[in-house]
Amino acid sequence: MIYSMTGFAVQRREFGDDGLSLHLELRSVNSRYLDLSFRIADDLRTAEPMLRELLGARLARGKVECRLNLQTPDAAPRALMLNTALLTRLVAAQDEILAQLPDARPLGVADLLRWPGILADEGPRAEQLQAAIAELARAALDELLATRRREGEKLAGIVRERVARMRELIAVAAPRMPAIVEEYRARLTKRLHEVLSTVDEERIVQEVVLYASRIDVDEELSRLSAHLDEIERILAADGAAGKRLDFLMQELNREANTLASKSPATDITGIAMALKVQIEQIREQVQNIE
Repeated sequence: MIYSMTGFAVQRREFGDDGLSLHLELRSVNSRYLDLSFRIADDLRTAEPMLRELLGARLARGKVECRLNLQTPDAAPRALMLNTALLTRLVAAQDEILAQLPDARPLGVADLLRWPGILADEGPRAEQLQAAIAELARAALDELLATRRREGEKLAGIVRERVARMRELIAVAAPRMPAIVEEYRARLTKRLHEVLSTVDEERIVQEVVLYASRIDVDEELSRLSAHLDEIERILAADGAAGKRLDFLMQELNREANTLASKSPATDITGIAMALKVQIEQIREQVQNIE
């Protein structure tokens, strides 16, 4: 099964009777490695290690952004609660300071409200939401993987189409080589007859054999076919395939370049160029495969 690295998932769960809801969103794009980033509300930040573990266990590659927050309905905002214990300590500290510095300005209401931790809300704490967040994350991961799988199936179909086209090109090139060698033998014989009174048939045979060995591309065509077989095997197997397919694209491109450099005829050169076009098109798709 082939998976794309592009995907999107969003899950939402109601929590309690006061309209609170957990909202989790996953976005995934292509990347060489697994790159996780989190945008989590401060009061839910303790859930990040658990989310990182869940994502890392089921995803192999991709740049994944996870957004998690606790939403409240606009009509029913959560009530704020005063941290009276902290307020008492602040007042006591202020009295001690004013005893030493009577000209100092006392704390105002605005100063107290801005003090870290002086205000809390009556909503559930992150620890209370751990189980709900874990359930939400698993559901979002299922949705994300389903999206990536559907996209991966489309990418695999495109790659298979290109592979089939490359096999057609190889099938055209392979039978041409004997005819090309025979054409060279005929041209060489004709040329020698034109410039010499006698023709050394043995020398002609030697030249033709040398020419045939120099332009022989059977090995390149065989390796191209073997690489295409491996691509289809990878597409049919389970597990991450992107890096293996990317390596095969390099090998295919190497063989196509060799075929072009040894090309003895314009039609073979054209086939080599057509192969390179197909390889580049596959490479573009492979970049997004996990």
